[in-house]
Amino acid sequence: MFCRNCGKEEVDSPRICPGCGAKPLAGSSFCNGCGAPTDPLAEICVKCDVRLGKAEATDISHSSRLVATLLCLFLGQFGVHRFYMGRVGSAVGMLVLGILGWSTLWIFGLGLIFLIPVWIWAVIDFIFVVSGDMRDHEGKVIRNWESS
Repeated sequence: MFCRNCGKEEVDSPRICPGCGAKPLAGSSFCNGCGAPTDPLAEICVKCDVRLGKAEATDISHSSRLVATLLCLFLGQFGVHRFYMGRVGSAVGMLVLGILGWSTLWIFGLGLIFLIPVWIWAVIDFIFVVSGDMRDHEGKVIRNWESS
């Protein structure tokens, strides 16, 4: 058996891993059957086909997927959904592109140079949010439709 947190082999089923001090099945980074690195959200190990279990509650964001979806749908070109998720750097980038685009649109359509990329970015974000694959600023997946 291998530790799901650090991937080191455990002998005699200890209560805590001798390598990292975690409970044997507490982590989500390694397979407990073969010790291979795994996706934290995977349910089955790709290498040995062992069932890994569900992602822990600590891997799921407290942000609402419904709120993020609606913000992305209606205000996505200004990055409001990214502000909501705590991803401030990319949100400011989207906000600047959106403002530049709308403020220069009247100059022979020059604003489209800024608006088209930000629209594409917002559509991709919308797809990620609706599918439940979007992550917040802590790297946690926004899965729940209601906030917890």
